[in-house]
This record gives sequence, structure tokens and C-alpha cells, in this order.
Amino acid sequence: MNPLSGVKVVDMTAFLAAPTVPRIMGEWGADVIKVEPPKGDPGRTQGAVFGTPYTDDENPGFDMSNANKRFVTIDLREQGGREVMDRLLAEADVFVTSTRVKSLRKLGYDFDSLHERFPRLVMAQVLGFGANGPLKDAAGFDMTAYMSRGGVLATTANRGASPMLPPSGYGDFQVSFVLLAGILGALVQRETTGQGDYVTTSLYHSAVFMLNQAMVAAQYGNAYPKDRLEVINPFNNTYRGSDGGLMALCAPEYDRDFDKVMRLVGRDDLTGDVRLNLCGTVNEHGRNGEVVTILDEAFATQPAAHWLALFLANDVPIEACQLPTDVYEDEQAKANDVLRTVTYATGAQRFLPTNPVRFAGQGDPE
Repeated sequence: MNPLSGVKVVDMTAFLAAPTVPRIMGEWGADVIKVEPPKGDPGRTQGAVFGTPYTDDENPGFDMSNANKRFVTIDLREQGGREVMDRLLAEADVFVTSTRVKSLRKLGYDFDSLHERFPRLVMAQVLGFGANGPLKDAAGFDMTAYMSRGGVLATTANRGASPMLPPSGYGDFQVSFVLLAGILGALVQRETTGQGDYVTTSLYHSAVFMLNQAMVAAQYGNAYPKDRLEVINPFNNTYRGSDGGLMALCAPEYDRDFDKVMRLVGRDDLTGDVRLNLCGTVNEHGRNGEVVTILDEAFATQPAAHWLALFLANDVPIEACQLPTDVYEDEQAKANDVLRTVTYATGAQRFLPTNPVRFAGQGDPE
């Protein structure tokens, strides 16, 4: 049983964040029709940016956000095109778009206009910076609205270093699930009110929300970016084995786990050390870097695989920092249908990530 069977969606979206919403709804059983202008969704040629093919026969970058859809070309500048669009919307439950509000208003497809004609229609829109303020009509992309203005790039850089270069739209795909949650809420609400609603989220607002603790902690003097020797909890940090293998340690209960971690890395002499065994004391006296250095030196005595196995056996969370090519061979990914092999018309077989939500009654999505 597909949870969204019977739900009809009209998709007028572009690029990544908004198109992924109907893609997921389609996997959950919704009937999705994507409306493209005569020149097509610009997302069709983004393979040039991501280093993947973008031909008619093989276009994995486009497929990631546009699987499980039917497609139609409509020119909304023409009266005939608008008539076709209105027929689609008259039968739809949900209309998803990333077109800017000012453009929708010119075409007569803003929420007020649509709600008057189709009162049961739920309209959902991804905005760049929000519905109000000086940037309400500005173009917004993951790199600008989410990663940059939202605070992600500047806070995640190692102090003094350039920010990371995101290989994909991290914010885009998070925002997809944010908007999807709102759509589902609006559909439930419609069962009571009989009326559709206008659901929005923005890349900017979502980034601020996702930063969460860092956004709050800055008010208390916990400033970012930091050097890795300055992390508040040295047990939440990255370390390298003797072979250079990069690992991420995440033991949030520092006080509880201090003695255990010290024994695991062969520093039994430090168990019970009152200078280092409480996170509050470490930060009060600026000993963060001292603990990080102790761990750096200890981890450098054995290859990463040794530490990964040892910490796993002792139930202390640590993981290898994997590359996509590592994930291709990851038994955990294989066991959980994390990647699906797709065979293209070219004959090429490629891995595509699957939607991470599973319903027991549905089984693995198609």
C-alpha cells in the first residue's frame, strides 16, 4: 500500500529543492505531472556543474529530483497554455512550485488567485529568503541563501581556513523534506476544513533552523568558526590513524566517557585526572587543545581500522569519514537499499541514492 495513493500533484519546479518534493511524493504513490516551459527545467543541464552526463539517454543529476513523474510542456505565456494548466490544477490536490512570487502573480498563479479558483488546492512553494523583507523577491540558491547567508559555511570552516566547497546541494535536499512535511500537514488539515492552504519554506530560514544549537550558543560567547583544537567537547572531533585514515569521534557525554576513552587509546594514566575529566573544567581552563593533542598522538599509533573496530566493540561512536566511492561498497548501504542501481539507455549502470524514508506497509519504493 502506497501512503499517497490517490493524491494528484502538479509540479512546476526547477533545479533541486522544490523538484525533489514531488519526486518523493511520487515514490509514495502520488500521481505527479511536471510542467516545464518550452525551454525545459534548467536542472536538466546541471550535470555540467556536477560532473555527470546530461543527455536524453543518461541524466542522473536530473533524475535525482525528477524520478516518478510524468512530463508535459506548457507555455504559460499563451492563453491556450494557461487553459491546459488550469485543467490540471482543477483535478490536483497539491501544486508545488519554486517560481518566484512576483512572476506567479503576473501569470495569475499566486496563491490568492489560485485559492479563489481552486479552493481545495494545497499550494507549496520553496522561497529563497522568505516571503517578507528586502530579499523577498531575490533569487535564492543553496549556496547563497542556505549555506552562506544562513550561516552554514562560515561556522563549519576550520578557523583561518577557507570554507568547504559543497559538492552537492545539502540545503536543497533538507528543504525538500521540510516542505514535504508542511504539505502533508495541509492535506490532513483539508480533511477537516475542506480548504487548501499555502505552505512555504525558505532556504534561508531552514539553514538557520538546522544550525540550531550553534545559532543559539553564539549568544553565550561560543563563537564560530573554531580551530579543531578549540572544540568544546574534544570527543566530538575528527582524528587520523597512523595510515592517515580520517575518523569522526562522537561521544557527547564527555564526563561519563572520559576514563573509558582514555583506556581505549592506551592512556590509562589519565583516568580520573581532575584537570581533564570534566568538560566544564576543560573549557574553564582552556585545556581543550591539550585533550585533542593527547588523542591526536594516541590515534596516530595505529591505523584507522584498528580504532574503528576497537571503539565499535566498546560501544563508543566513531566512524570512518567515507567518500562516495566508499559508500558504493558499504555493506550497510547494501543491506538497507541506500543506493539503487539504475541501467540507462546507454547501457551504463549507475548508483542513485534512494529516498531515506521507509513505510513497513509499502516495502522498498520503486
